[in-house]
Amino acid sequence: MLIWLAQWLQTLFPDLGFLRVFQYQTFRAVMAAMTALLMGLAAGPWVIRRLTSLKIGQPIRGYGMESHHIKSGTPTMGGVLILLSISLSTLLWFDWSNRFVWIVLLVTLGFGAIGWSDDWRKVVNKDPEGMPSREKYLWQSLIGLVAALYLVFSISENTNVRVMELFFSWVQSGFDLNLPPKAGLMLPFFKEISYPLGVLGFVILTYLVIVGSSNAVNLTDGLDGLAIMPVVMVGACLGIFAYVTGNAVFARYLFLPHIPGAGELMIFCAAMSGAGLAFLWFNTHPAQVFMGDVGALALGAALGTIAVIVRQEIVLAIMGGVFVAEAISVMLQVTYFKYTKKRFGNGKRLLKMAPLHHHFEKTGWKETQVVVRFWIITMLLCLVGLTTLKLR
Repeated sequence: MLIWLAQWLQTLFPDLGFLRVFQYQTFRAVMAAMTALLMGLAAGPWVIRRLTSLKIGQPIRGYGMESHHIKSGTPTMGGVLILLSISLSTLLWFDWSNRFVWIVLLVTLGFGAIGWSDDWRKVVNKDPEGMPSREKYLWQSLIGLVAALYLVFSISENTNVRVMELFFSWVQSGFDLNLPPKAGLMLPFFKEISYPLGVLGFVILTYLVIVGSSNAVNLTDGLDGLAIMPVVMVGACLGIFAYVTGNAVFARYLFLPHIPGAGELMIFCAAMSGAGLAFLWFNTHPAQVFMGDVGALALGAALGTIAVIVRQEIVLAIMGGVFVAEAISVMLQVTYFKYTKKRFGNGKRLLKMAPLHHHFEKTGWKETQVVVRFWIITMLLCLVGLTTLKLR
């Protein structure tokens, strides 16, 4: 919005040449991060007081870590603060004509609404399990599939008009249409190598990335500050990929697909990082507030959607290795338990407790040790992900 205001003022007052700085994505990204950070810090105390007065406290599962029972009643649904900071800051600083930012915003808020409903059932109905898994996955799948169907054509074409033309061409061809190489699965560390997916393959992959990353971040959000800092780091790195992908010169030099308009996603990524740091101020141990599903599901979906647009799904899995490990630990634990119970009549566990961070707590690590060490691992993985920009 502010970029249009600056352009309008320049037409009225040509001497205000300094307003041209609003045209630079890097400037607006920095300002978006600062705006979201200041919004979060300023509104945080009020939001925490409001959640406390509404008695929206975090319920602790009976089978959870005993050391976490002291956290029962801590205000949850603090993810609302993150989403408000991201949304307002992004709306202020991005170019409203950019379709990619809008789809990321809609997916983020959509998954946030699912998380809000889940959290509301937990705190109002006093049900620690919240929304049933089938219902949650149904809504996640609906949003993920709609986003995937839009992205498969919007990445291939530069305007919404051409997107609609490509969609109708796909329907008329009997749902058999070849997509440009930039819509394929990009392999990191290799020059100009992409695996063709086709429309169906792209939709399936995008659905898995968005829904999978959403739930992976949600599973990671079990300790004070554990999930939000990796989100900040991975989001910032994806912002760099977005800037490079949206710049024809940089994309060509670094052998990355050029996606016109993707660079504007850097503003959203910056806002997400700023809002995440503001939330960390209140979420660091001992946490004054938890983000809840409303924040975790939304942030994970945002990361997945951005990674799809900038064609870095594999790099997201690398940089978000902590999220991947947490999700895999739960799947392995559940699968092995069901298998051993069916075969031997007595379920056994691979880990002391899942997700993975609870396993390390059970082995004797303190909560802060688990959190900081997972941060360090994420930082190293983000550096590995960034090396794919040049090592090809």
